[in-house]
Amino acid sequence: MGVEREKSDRVASLLGREPRGLEDISVEADDGEPVVIRVASLVDDEPFPTLFWLVDPGLCYRIDQLEAAGMIKAFQQRIDADATLQARMRDDHRAYIALRRRFMSPTVKARLRQLGFEETLEVRGIGGIADFSRIRCFHTWYGAHLVNSNVVGEMLDDWWAGSPQSGLG
Repeated sequence: MGVEREKSDRVASLLGREPRGLEDISVEADDGEPVVIRVASLVDDEPFPTLFWLVDPGLCYRIDQLEAAGMIKAFQQRIDADATLQARMRDDHRAYIALRRRFMSPTVKARLRQLGFEETLEVRGIGGIADFSRIRCFHTWYGAHLVNSNVVGEMLDDWWAGSPQSGLG
């Protein structure tokens, strides 16, 4: 699957480098600008567990600001205190793994097996994380959320909306 050259060039401009493993632009803004890209699960014979990559500079900046303010810790504390959020988070990781598997061609799956990396992508969820109880990075969660809703992305949306459901305000 290829991304047209003009869009690939735009992604390169947003990233400040040529995108490695770019397979698709999964989410575009109303003006056609790339927001989230989908990356191959095998790049240069190495597993790449981050399926969706947030490339929108405005969203990346907003998330950078939250991370710098220590909001990952605040969100993590809320999740740690709520069994329902913990279960949803585990389910989100499992759904992400299943989606990534569906995007892999039989050739890629065979090559992962051949290289001994097949299990790597079966145990790594959103952002390549193996501990399904941890957030680690808002960027990967939010990029995935814009494709398929997830609990951390919903919490970010609530935070930005000033919603009392965020439990953090």
